[in-house]
Amino acid sequence: MPLAKYVFKPGINKEGTNYSNEGGWFDADKVRFRKGRPERIGGWSKYTNDSFIGTCRKLNVYRAASGTNYINAGTHQKLYIVQGNAFYDITPIRATTTNGITFAATNGSTTITATDSDHGAVLGDFVTFSEAVSLGGNITATVLNQEYQITAVPTVNTYTFTATATANSSDSGNGGSGVDGAYQINTGLDVYVSSTGWGSGTWGASTWGSATTLSVTNQLRLWSLDNFGDDAIANVRNGGIYYWDESAGNSTRAVNISSLSGASNVPTVALQVMVSDVDKHVIAFGCNPIGSSTLDPLFVRFSDTESTADWTPTATNQAGGVQLSMGSTIIGALRTRQEILIWTDAGIVSMRFVGAPFVFSFNEVAHGPSLISPNAAVNANNQVYFMDRGGFYSYSGSAQRLPCTVLDYVLSDINEGQSYKIFGAVNENANEIMWFYPSSDSLEVNKYVMYNYLENVWSIGTTSDNFVRTAWNEALILTNPIASSKNDDSNTNYLYNHEIGHSDDGNNFSAYIESSDFDLDPDGEKFIAVNKIIPDVQFRDQQTTSDSVTITIKGRNYPLEDLSTLSTVSVTPASTFTNTRARSRQCAIRVSNTSNDYGWRLGDLRLDIRPDGKR
Repeated sequence: MPLAKYVFKPGINKEGTNYSNEGGWFDADKVRFRKGRPERIGGWSKYTNDSFIGTCRKLNVYRAASGTNYINAGTHQKLYIVQGNAFYDITPIRATTTNGITFAATNGSTTITATDSDHGAVLGDFVTFSEAVSLGGNITATVLNQEYQITAVPTVNTYTFTATATANSSDSGNGGSGVDGAYQINTGLDVYVSSTGWGSGTWGASTWGSATTLSVTNQLRLWSLDNFGDDAIANVRNGGIYYWDESAGNSTRAVNISSLSGASNVPTVALQVMVSDVDKHVIAFGCNPIGSSTLDPLFVRFSDTESTADWTPTATNQAGGVQLSMGSTIIGALRTRQEILIWTDAGIVSMRFVGAPFVFSFNEVAHGPSLISPNAAVNANNQVYFMDRGGFYSYSGSAQRLPCTVLDYVLSDINEGQSYKIFGAVNENANEIMWFYPSSDSLEVNKYVMYNYLENVWSIGTTSDNFVRTAWNEALILTNPIASSKNDDSNTNYLYNHEIGHSDDGNNFSAYIESSDFDLDPDGEKFIAVNKIIPDVQFRDQQTTSDSVTITIKGRNYPLEDLSTLSTVSVTPASTFTNTRARSRQCAIRVSNTSNDYGWRLGDLRLDIRPDGKR
């Protein structure tokens, strides 16, 4: 038989069986499609060598009028401003204690017990002590007067922390009568807990026999972040709204907006905040109405124009609010071209600035499509793309369902209990959107689905090889997309630049793509011997003539048999053809490599095949 040319349809297709998708690709990891051809994705490198504490679930990048670039990052433990190569802790202070804290140490232990009446702290909170004096031995004033993370909360009046030194027998003091403490806002969880009460919290987070204080639906710490000119706006979902003043310096912490000069009827609790584009209102979605301290999950309030502090509607300003009538709760909101889209659990509401006297109009534009998580909607290609619990959609005046060739595979694989961790990520340079999600066997994000919106093709992959990402910001202000990582050690997480080179921050990472089964004989009747492969591979940024990809021929005789490896060959930039020894009724092709300094792109594959009988 002559050489047979195999051209596979672009995109991963897992909607049918492997055999029914003959002529297509069935599986991949860290491979995208560009102009119909599969290629290895770009690499990533650390944005800065400084690490941060906690799991980051939101990033906001903006540029101040001075030209300074800022990155606002919210983790389940901290709130940061990043300038240059440095992280600055701007986590708001929840409460302060003056001259009211005492310490007790145990000989031979690093555990210190602090006593502070009705401190309000929970496990994992951070507190900074000052004005303490030595306990008499190794626990000096220098050891005490710094920031510590609370390790246990035995009672409402006591908690423990681990000191940086081990106490000895001389540490019998209490730190003096003038100890001050600054308590940062309560930390959140980095996993969703489905219910409250016994067993739903972290051991030691509250007193024995008491129910956890976590809310039923919002224990997972999520932030919404935006900028008001040069300054930053931050909101803990189901919590307060905070403001960071750039002019006060990077070492200044964010404060509750209610503490600002001229503050009036500022919402005390909200699900999400945003700054409107041109008219410059601060908008709170799912917040407490004026006169109430209780969150209304459908209530939307907005400040006066050009004001962060004035939320009292009057005849002379543009502050106001409205309760939405669709659904039971707001899931998320996204600023788009000339409108803000609000997703409730029942559909989509369009919010548009119309000026006085109504200020904003609210119109229901879609019934049914919602969001699977607050961060599952993105702007790209002059449209909005979003993921709900039943599929993927685009919006440009109306919501349109996207045909998806991996839909059942993705939806059946999601850990529903951790679905609020799902987020959308835009890579405009590659014309693609990724949705990162936790699979059914994982509590954390460990997979992604990728959509090329210009070519309408899909791919899939995993977060192996240090590719775990929990938040993403597209390349608008910065040259490259930037994303946050999560390591096993929550104190050593990093930000990464993406689409830089071909490595995992200088290390190897693996990529592969595998075809569906195809018959070597047109009728699928005869066994065929594959004697030769003529590859078509383009190497990008080739370093040496030994750069290579591995082509593996797999085979089986019947669709329900397991695939077995028949032949494995290495293809280099100098390869012309490669001899193989493979015999089967149906085959699959896998192309893979592990490298850190070059990429690759596939063309068409030609096989030298010959009949080899029917048995």
